[in-house]
Amino acid sequence: MTVHLNAYIDHTLLKPEATQAMIDKLCEEAKTHSFASVCVNPYWVARAAELLKGTSVKVCTVIGFPLGASTSAVKAAETRDAIANGATEVDMVLNVGALKSGDLEQVRSDVAAVKQAAGDILLKVILETGLLTDEEKEIACKLCVEAGADYVKTSTGFGPGGATVADIALMRRAVGKDVGVKASGGVRDRETALAMVEAGATRIGTSSGISIVSGDAQATNGGY
Repeated sequence: MTVHLNAYIDHTLLKPEATQAMIDKLCEEAKTHSFASVCVNPYWVARAAELLKGTSVKVCTVIGFPLGASTSAVKAAETRDAIANGATEVDMVLNVGALKSGDLEQVRSDVAAVKQAAGDILLKVILETGLLTDEEKEIACKLCVEAGADYVKTSTGFGPGGATVADIALMRRAVGKDVGVKASGGVRDRETALAMVEAGATRIGTSSGISIVSGDAQATNGGY
């Protein structure tokens, strides 16, 4: 079976020094290659939404990024603002500290608050797997499903480590077949991307989308 990787890719540029010209280029590339979405910081959502209007490319942004330690009220407000500016998907960061403290209800309610704010907008929850034990990853996945998340996601790209085949397989087992799994962090070539899909990934967050679909190892936005 032929895998059309472009349809899996969230074409990502989250560097703090990203300029308007860089965002414009990202969106043009996403249109050219029919990527699933662009993923940009909240400041750039309105710009991306304007550039991608009338295309199939979604506008994804990040919430509580990159630490996940904002309060639920702030994350919900950030989500509503992003949607008002044109976001059609949101990737929130799990409250890792609450998870590691054993405050599972806080983790669940935090995700639920963002999902309530997001409504029908696709919600992906970033676990930051490099900071978690396998047991914590499984617990986090189950809490996200209970809270109504549409996807679980490996990494911010700013924490330790990134996506691994083992983590994608673990997350897929934990969430079952009806919830998406996004591999992000360190997916920079076609071989790695295909391995993630084989393990159960249904999205791939990467700054190397052009490299993955074209084979050009130099084509990257850097750092994700």
